[in-house]
Amino acid sequence: MIICGFIAILLMGVTLGLLGAGGSILTVPILVYLFDTSPTLATSYSLLLVGFTALAGSYFYFIKKQIDFDIAIKFAIPSIISVYITRRFLLPIIPNNFVLFNWQIDKDLFILLLFAAVMLLTSYSMIKGPRKISANNNELSLIAKNSFIVIEAVIVGFVTAIIGAGGGFLIVPALILLNKINVKTAIGSSLLIIAAKSLSGFVGDIQGGIIVDYVLATKLLILAAIGMFLGVFLSKYISPDNLKKWFGYFVMIASILIIIKEIAL
Repeated sequence: MIICGFIAILLMGVTLGLLGAGGSILTVPILVYLFDTSPTLATSYSLLLVGFTALAGSYFYFIKKQIDFDIAIKFAIPSIISVYITRRFLLPIIPNNFVLFNWQIDKDLFILLLFAAVMLLTSYSMIKGPRKISANNNELSLIAKNSFIVIEAVIVGFVTAIIGAGGGFLIVPALILLNKINVKTAIGSSLLIIAAKSLSGFVGDIQGGIIVDYVLATKLLILAAIGMFLGVFLSKYISPDNLKKWFGYFVMIASILIIIKEIAL
């Protein structure tokens, strides 16, 4: 099963390299079901993997000058703070068992179900494809734009902290809508933001006492990096548009199976 897990991490990296985003959404399920890792610890590994792979991916956009550092910093700072506070202080105080809508639920199940819900949103975004977003936002004042950026950054940071996913499908539309930048620059900036906030969340985990198997983490990082660079190479020959849509259906099916499996148990 572990061999299957390593292969899945490699393929996750390939997907991330091919699509630029979205592939990391499968990291937590891979760790939970193929490496028999608890969901809480899986989100820690996911933050580390997502952070480093996003940082490596942002390099390709950096050399093409497709990163807006001013926008990235504006979004990253509140997002980093949100992720760090949530991982360092809020997540540890969530009780192992609690009642939600008259339903007795444990912490790990809550994380998995929330993750499955985000997977559904991600799959919908990938299947639907990029929406034409009007860049005509002159009616918004600078204060209003910055306020929206901060609010979205805090929300994305919180979601990232709870489930360990990058949240690029939330960041990219916000950057385009509020900052009048093209899609590729939004993706490049998003990868840099994802790297910063994911790694800050992992730091919060370490300071909070999370015990990580660094040998396993190193193996996962190497495989994900190899897969990502392979995916970037293949992207020169494979059109990502149809692939993204079919991958979206795969993510949707996987999320439904997670919900069925966990609720059935």
